[in-house]
Amino acid sequence: MTKTAPSSLAGHGAMLLFAALISVSFSLGSRAAPFIDPAALTAARFALAAAIIGTLAAPKFRRAHFTALWRFPLLGGLLGAYFILMFEALRLTDPVSTGAVFTLTPIMSAGFGWLLMRQVTKRRAALSLVLAGIGAVWVIFRGDVDAILGLDLGPGEAIFFVGCACHALYTPLGRMFHRGEPMLVYTFFGLCGGLMVTGLYGAGPLMETNWLALPFVVWAALLYLAIFATATTFFLVQFATIRLPSGKVMAYGYLVPSFVILWEGLFAGSWVAAPVWLGVAATGAALLLLLRD
Repeated sequence: MTKTAPSSLAGHGAMLLFAALISVSFSLGSRAAPFIDPAALTAARFALAAAIIGTLAAPKFRRAHFTALWRFPLLGGLLGAYFILMFEALRLTDPVSTGAVFTLTPIMSAGFGWLLMRQVTKRRAALSLVLAGIGAVWVIFRGDVDAILGLDLGPGEAIFFVGCACHALYTPLGRMFHRGEPMLVYTFFGLCGGLMVTGLYGAGPLMETNWLALPFVVWAALLYLAIFATATTFFLVQFATIRLPSGKVMAYGYLVPSFVILWEGLFAGSWVAAPVWLGVAATGAALLLLLRD
């Protein structure tokens, strides 16, 4: 076993937790969506997440950490752009179609990793990415072959493809731009960069929202999104990007639909049909291949 094996294993563990935490946000977000503008919710989650991580990171700040700050609007801006373009795409298309487009993200991330850092995807890793993508598509379309074959890509899907490209580019850049800062400090600056982009985009809805009149479900969703689905997951991705190749980091996004199915079944009693679990099994097997690789 090589010296880097434990570090790689920690990266895989971080991304497994990432997928589990992100998946919960879909259920909460769907319940809060009717009561608040998505742009306002996105900007608020970045603001709260930056405040939380900033408080934790404050004792670790050093003067040297405030150099080359241009890195962070670019890093956080890419992730903020992903969320913005996702919301814009959902105005023109449906979540199933965007979920199908998202399956291209790990492959694009592996491509950016090669272009920027000459990260080579081994044959087994490439096979696992393809298998995981097929499994994720099967889950997203609930095992309906006719729905998969009838997928009609339009302007919404094109917009989301650009957003996915931003997300894919973020992963190798996160590794390139890291200059030894403590991970909490690095995460805080990245969140501030995301806040700059989402804050400018959502300035109007932020000011128009009557925050005191929002129902409890919105505040619950906002707190979860900020603490777990933004601050914690941002930290986990940053942690993993300096330990794993870009394609492997993004591949864990394929687990999100499977986790959504699991949580909905456990907590809402809404289990999917048996054929859909074939996709879940394929995704899990693919990620085991990545871990073995």
